[in-house]
Amino acid sequence: MKVLIAEDHGVVRQGLRALIEEEQDIEVVGEAEDGLEVMELAEQSLPDVILMDITMPNLNGVEATRFILENHPNIRIIALSVHFDKHFVMEMLRAGASGYVLKSYLFDEVLRALKTVAAGQHYLSPKITEVVLDDYIPLISKTEKSSKEHLTARERQVVQLLAEGKSTKQIARQLHVSPKTVDSNRRQVMKKLGISSVAELTKYAIREGLTSAEF
Repeated sequence: MKVLIAEDHGVVRQGLRALIEEEQDIEVVGEAEDGLEVMELAEQSLPDVILMDITMPNLNGVEATRFILENHPNIRIIALSVHFDKHFVMEMLRAGASGYVLKSYLFDEVLRALKTVAAGQHYLSPKITEVVLDDYIPLISKTEKSSKEHLTARERQVVQLLAEGKSTKQIARQLHVSPKTVDSNRRQVMKKLGISSVAELTKYAIREGLTSAEF
């Protein structure tokens, strides 16, 4: 694994290099002191992973990350920062970073982070995971309430049965209601969801986990 270190504090860079070079399968291919330099070195050395300080002179780590990934999307970038507030975290993740490590835990986590992102996964310091989840969970709740959760239990059941290929009469018998009631439920669901065909309804049911693609 080839690693490029972008960090404006020389002591931190030296510490990272010393730690990383103890690993037989990891090579440090360069060190940068600011965002402009890391962009140049990324072009020259084409590293597998860049350890990217967020707050650097001349060009910050967020903008450097955006530029590098636009030109080399296969490079993986791990943000290094003393900041754990939502603004810094989300800006770096939106820029395309695959990891975010707090400097307070840097030497404990950096090797694990490098190996994780090099394997195609994401790595976040535990404190950062809390920040992301605090922002993400309310969004998930809001999204769910705007679709599946505003259907009634009966409507969700009708959607599932329709998606599984049951006819109106079969659904009516199974639910002990009239075919007209089933038709009414189907029309109401389609209106709520803005869906105009059973095929679209089936895709919706699979996407929302009401049924599976095996039916």
